[in-house]
Amino acid sequence: MKYKDLIEKMTLEEKASFMSGKDFWQTQDMERLGINSMFLADGPHGIRKQAEAADHLGLNESIPATCFPTASTVANSWDVELGEKVGRYLGEEAVAQKVNVLLGPGINMKRNPLCGRNFEYFSEDPYHAGKLAAGYIRGIQSRGISACVKHFAVNNQEERRMSIDTIVDERTLREIYLTGFEIAVKEGKTKTVMSSYNKLDGVYTNENQHLLREILRDEWGYNGVVVTDWGGNNDRVAALLAGNELEMPTTAGETNQDIIKAIKDGKVKEEVLDENLDRLLDLIFTTEEVFQGSYKKEFDIKAHHQFAQQVAEESIVLLKNEDNILPLKKDAKIATIGDFAKDPRYQGAGSSIVNPTELDNTLELLEASGIHHIGYEQGFERYGKKSQTKIDSACALAKEADVVLLYMGLDEVTEAEGLDRSNMKVPENQVELLDALHKVNPNIIVVLSCGSAVKMPWIDKVKGLVHGYLSGQAGAKAVLRVLTGEVNPSGKLAETYPLHYKDTPSYRYFPGKEVSVEYRESMFIGYRYYDTAKVDVLYPFGYGLSYTTFDYSDIQVNKDGVTFNITNTGDVSGMEIAQLYVGSQSEQIFRPAKELKGFAKISLNPGETKSVTIAFDDKTFRYFNVKTNQWEVEEADYQIFIGASSADIRLTDTVSIEGTNAPIPYSKEQLPSYYSGKIKNVGKQEFEALLGREVPVATWDRSKPLGYNDTIAQCQYAEGLFARFAFQAIKFSHWFLKKIGKRDTANLIMMSVYHMPFRGMARMTGGIMNMPMLDGVLMIVNGHFLKGLKHVVKERNKMLKSRKAIN
Repeated sequence: MKYKDLIEKMTLEEKASFMSGKDFWQTQDMERLGINSMFLADGPHGIRKQAEAADHLGLNESIPATCFPTASTVANSWDVELGEKVGRYLGEEAVAQKVNVLLGPGINMKRNPLCGRNFEYFSEDPYHAGKLAAGYIRGIQSRGISACVKHFAVNNQEERRMSIDTIVDERTLREIYLTGFEIAVKEGKTKTVMSSYNKLDGVYTNENQHLLREILRDEWGYNGVVVTDWGGNNDRVAALLAGNELEMPTTAGETNQDIIKAIKDGKVKEEVLDENLDRLLDLIFTTEEVFQGSYKKEFDIKAHHQFAQQVAEESIVLLKNEDNILPLKKDAKIATIGDFAKDPRYQGAGSSIVNPTELDNTLELLEASGIHHIGYEQGFERYGKKSQTKIDSACALAKEADVVLLYMGLDEVTEAEGLDRSNMKVPENQVELLDALHKVNPNIIVVLSCGSAVKMPWIDKVKGLVHGYLSGQAGAKAVLRVLTGEVNPSGKLAETYPLHYKDTPSYRYFPGKEVSVEYRESMFIGYRYYDTAKVDVLYPFGYGLSYTTFDYSDIQVNKDGVTFNITNTGDVSGMEIAQLYVGSQSEQIFRPAKELKGFAKISLNPGETKSVTIAFDDKTFRYFNVKTNQWEVEEADYQIFIGASSADIRLTDTVSIEGTNAPIPYSKEQLPSYYSGKIKNVGKQEFEALLGREVPVATWDRSKPLGYNDTIAQCQYAEGLFARFAFQAIKFSHWFLKKIGKRDTANLIMMSVYHMPFRGMARMTGGIMNMPMLDGVLMIVNGHFLKGLKHVVKERNKMLKSRKAIN
């Protein structure tokens, strides 16, 4: 151990105290041994260090920081070097605010377009997400602090996220849901990993030996720290044994006592605690070095804002450009319509919300952009309320214009941590506005602002579509520069846009509503499904237009990689994202038709040709064999695809690859859906054949009393009248708040109360309530009101007396 001498100077109680936080954001310190506390802060796309009362929901304002585009936006740049630069800027600001660990990036897969936190995640493809994340991590950690890749793992829904059990087969787990984390650990060398809230095959991830010990540490060689998501601890001793060093936030010492008791009772060896502490101390000391002596306590606000604009410019996706309506003609009369033009939608909601240092506004920038602007109308109410007056005013303005810029999108309370979206629609009042505008002026360009895929049944009524995603504090100017042609758009989608939600592969399996969520679609998520099952989509993975055109030629393939040429055949300079996909021509093992295995972003002047080489790596041909329990290569001919998107393949070739001669892991007869790729209606028997075990019961056992890991929502079935009344009160409050337009507060009830497990009352309240008090609450819930109330009061008095004695 690195800090053996230091650890030997500590008592058992002191060692255990380091295993949970000092408060909401800081770790424990120990002045007598020269150990400082470490500060952890939210920050996938900006630093959220709160100056006042701490919370994990984004309620209280944080110290101003640059709000960069979200991960879902930067993913569209397909630029690993740009991601690394974003990381460096984030790291610089973290150091300025004296943050040791920046809680990001998030790299969970976009299994379903309705996941409420998709705006924080990169991609539906693990290779793409892993490469971008590794770039971020290298950048952040170049400043001497730690990144924290999250949420490990298979956290792909927000509803019931703190208790849902994810049922997934081992091969899909490895190939789809862990590959991004593997790249982040091995190539990004992240110093910290955050475990997710959910269970994986019946075991909470932060105490899952298979996930944290066998895969993360033994297989990947990870020797950093694992921290729980906030309030995500279930069994502290089981988590310690799995190698989960740090529990956050504080539990006022309650779980430390669990560790001490387990060691004194001989259930855990003290050496296990020492190993965990050694890794945690290493993180504390190595991230503290940058703060020794003088360090840069300020950053260049203007320079960081300018860089945020550059990132947004490279991440904007041009999805439609009928009649070359873009870039805008200099003499065209432009009307701007839409609430998002005046009040930009530029980031998500929840723990990632950033208090920006500046905020660009479209209306304030129009004059300087050179656009011949004739006026602005709001057009629609932001949160969905219908207004014919606003539509009429917008149409009157549109009649006077040559071109209408319509700023549409999803509002802040539709995409939020802790909640999944109810549908893929853009709000109806915006669509009604578009319909009305189209009748008076067909020259409509939509500027779309949202962090995840939406349906577009209205797409035929617009000639131009510029998708800014959630483009950060400088996004408004970035969009205008694309509209005017100062910037040639180069972004490409990192997720598929289906025609209908029912077309999505996980349509029947999302979300898990009660005990578990079953990943019956296996590895067939996103383009892997659409391309294999030959399902038409609106916009494919990797799609994006440019103001110029590119020609691909001269493909050459050898055992090391693929080389080809790209030529800019248009009139303006531009950047093209070339994508390498690989598909096995063997039918012995089921696979998607093709999978992304590399990409390159190339800048070209008009008429210029460049040779591009994309190397094969250890992930190009591998698959996870559930019989040998390791990565194998199937001997086969593999088709090599070079495309401008997953659906726009420009060059193809074939290469023969020697295999590892592993046994075939599956029976075609048992898995017909998976061998065909048509996985929309997989039966229980076939899914169990894939899993290699029985599928657990997915519904609550309502005959049992409610316990620690049951949720407040389950009070509707409780024995106790008081609990059922409380449930109805919560439900009514949610309905009423939505009715009167307080949707953000209504969301907060769902996020922090409705789906919260009972143990969250102890884990998330910083010691206000402990587990013995919670036992009393559960007595009340289960029909023993007076006995439970008496127990709560008794245990609270005992807790206060104990603390008074210590102090």
